[in-house]
Amino acid sequence: MNIAILGAGNIAGTMATTLQPLKNVTCYAVASRDKKRAQAFADKYGFQVAYGSYIDMLHDPDVHLVYIATPHSHHYEHIKMCLKYGKHVLCEKAFTANAKQAEEVINEARAKGLLLTEAIWTRYMPMRATIDAIIRSGIIGKPTSLSANLGYPSEHVERMSKPELCGGALLDLGVYPLNFASMVFGNDIVGISAECIKYPTGVDAQETIMLKYADGKMATIYATMLAQTDRRGIINGTNGYIEVENINNPESVKVYNLERRVVQEIVAPTQITGYEYEVISAMDAIMEGRVECPEMPHSETIFMMKLMDSIRGAWGVRFPEEVEALADVVSEEDDADEE
Repeated sequence: MNIAILGAGNIAGTMATTLQPLKNVTCYAVASRDKKRAQAFADKYGFQVAYGSYIDMLHDPDVHLVYIATPHSHHYEHIKMCLKYGKHVLCEKAFTANAKQAEEVINEARAKGLLLTEAIWTRYMPMRATIDAIIRSGIIGKPTSLSANLGYPSEHVERMSKPELCGGALLDLGVYPLNFASMVFGNDIVGISAECIKYPTGVDAQETIMLKYADGKMATIYATMLAQTDRRGIINGTNGYIEVENINNPESVKVYNLERRVVQEIVAPTQITGYEYEVISAMDAIMEGRVECPEMPHSETIFMMKLMDSIRGAWGVRFPEEVEALADVVSEEDDADEE
């Protein structure tokens, strides 16, 4: 399958490294707004064609699957562009800026019979099934609560601090512990309590989020772009607890009993980068004529976007395009009142 990468930044490089050894994959094309940058990327990672325009690449009939590696502020535009030219899409997280955008592009992909899936890698990794199996085994008894965190000192990174790039800790970092909670406890949330510290630019810099579930479980989430955290996930049960080392790319899972002694430990299988699982899933889905991947179905993507919309709304964090859209609605309402 000929795979193309839209964007030539750091995460695109990670994906390119991933694609090189995969079977049935051709590192076919890369596009950047700078042709020299695209060519340098192609030369470095062995891609056959380099384009200095996204549109030019999407016109290429030999492109089968496009991996979108641009900032999430541009995902909506770039997904629509890919779908317009009939390309299957694997799009980096956060999927879009908000749920409205996500629903629109998902509906469009379904109407066109094209695969569109979110590349939130932890959903596709084999360690997810491992954690599920441990919980189902009953070894920790009944799970009652969990905690998960993710943080890197990344305020200097442009896409993290700029509102126009949909910056902030939530969409870039908080999305991982939120997905961790969703994978373990599901989505029957009946209460949300969330607080954040804002960056001088107005985006969220760090936050604590508490989720209450209908069955009485609770999850505590922490994310920050101001500091390094241990990235651990802890699932507490009546007979013990599970410790996940690095929720962003699980390295190992340890099970502790009531005496806090390790009774089981599973190390993650050797991987290329961890991105290979989402690529393989996307390819399988395309070959089978499906428009979504079972590991991250459209319903989960939309739920997660709605959850983050709700949390941002409570903080009063809106991106410029959302403020403009809200202003348009108010203006239309004013006109209607005048009429």
